[in-house]
Amino acid sequence: MISKSAVQKAVEEWLEGKEYFLVDINISPDDRIVVEIDHQDGVWIEDCADLSRHIESRLSRDEEDYELEVGSAGLGQPFRVRRQYEIHIGQEVETQLHDGHKFHGTLLSVGDDGFQLGIMQKVKEEGKKRPVTMEVPTDFRFSDVAYTKYLIKVK
Repeated sequence: MISKSAVQKAVEEWLEGKEYFLVDINISPDDRIVVEIDHQDGVWIEDCADLSRHIESRLSRDEEDYELEVGSAGLGQPFRVRRQYEIHIGQEVETQLHDGHKFHGTLLSVGDDGFQLGIMQKVKEEGKKRPVTMEVPTDFRFSDVAYTKYLIKVK
């Protein structure tokens, strides 16, 4: 079986000096290797092909037969690494907690232990008769979150 560390080393070599970052490496028992990368401006197919060639140059088909797939993390997929949160600051996201509660809001910031969403809520302001809808900053801990993903809006 191909070692994850060998694949990760090859990926890290290719990433050096680039703005891409590694999201995940998955190797199945039958040596199907799936590498997911991401970039603030999206992932180009040419770069996926280049990374695939780079990985293949570091692995030997004589030692192990394998299937290799290199691609982007996917627009509607949950975030798996902190950098994905960072590149989506200012954008609409959906967060679901482990208890099942879902929140939609603007990703305002990311810290070591969690992140902050601006969630639109009705708030009664002092001196006003009716509540006003305003963005309320709300903190979330990574440990409480089942998933967070970019919210795709269709108009």
